[in-house]
Amino acid sequence: MEPSLFFVGTATTIIRAGGFTILTDPNFLHAGERAHLGYGLVSKRLTEPAIGVDDVPDLDAVVLSHLHGDHWDRRARRGLDQGVPIVTTHEAAKKLRRQGFDQAQGLSRWATRTFRRDDATLTITAVPARHAGGVLGTLLPPVNGHVLDVEGGGRLQTRLWLSGDTMLFFGLDQIAQRWPDIDAGVLHLGGTRLPAGLPWGPLVTLDGEGGAEAAERVGPRTVVPVHTDDYGVFASPREEFVDAMTRRGLAERLSLVDRGQTIALPTRG
Repeated sequence: MEPSLFFVGTATTIIRAGGFTILTDPNFLHAGERAHLGYGLVSKRLTEPAIGVDDVPDLDAVVLSHLHGDHWDRRARRGLDQGVPIVTTHEAAKKLRRQGFDQAQGLSRWATRTFRRDDATLTITAVPARHAGGVLGTLLPPVNGHVLDVEGGGRLQTRLWLSGDTMLFFGLDQIAQRWPDIDAGVLHLGGTRLPAGLPWGPLVTLDGEGGAEAAERVGPRTVVPVHTDDYGVFASPREEFVDAMTRRGLAERLSLVDRGQTIALPTRG
């Protein structure tokens, strides 16, 4: 089976590759429900997820970038199998284990977790991501990006980068230096500012222009934008990212997916 990505909404996807099934950043709140972002901040969901948590297939792993309510919500907490392995940050793993998810494991930067199925191997590596810099960065939860390597038949089949909620910083260049041959990148966008909704507040997720620069710096040959329109705090629509990629001559890298759709992911020859 060729690698694929099914888009649930927000940053929630189901990735299938090499016989593995991976759920990312599980967010299953319904339109009108509110996600808790910490420090009393909430944001209303504007869209419906493509599927409910009860429709999630059997999983080999969950990859969670960080513990915010639009990435891990109360529906995920109540509905997911508590025995599923979860790869995330150390801070998130501690909280998830207190919720009963005993297989939650935090990874330090560049650390790996490996899964095996028949003759296939899935290696998940934690990579740099930063929600914000300065004082604001100390108030927001730590974030991991992740690189997923899927091997089968003695060769690398595909290499995927999951950005997590990040800003532009030197860590993105470190990813490109270590892996100059990423096949696909799933990029969290939205242009979220704090305080929410104020146009002069500092960004805590990439907007369209920042996302295009991140895609150019990390260099995946296919770019899948997500996390753009599901919550009221998202101020930078997907069209801004598409325009920015086009201005940079990178439009051919775009692979757009709407909620409920499945797209093929690139493989190695």
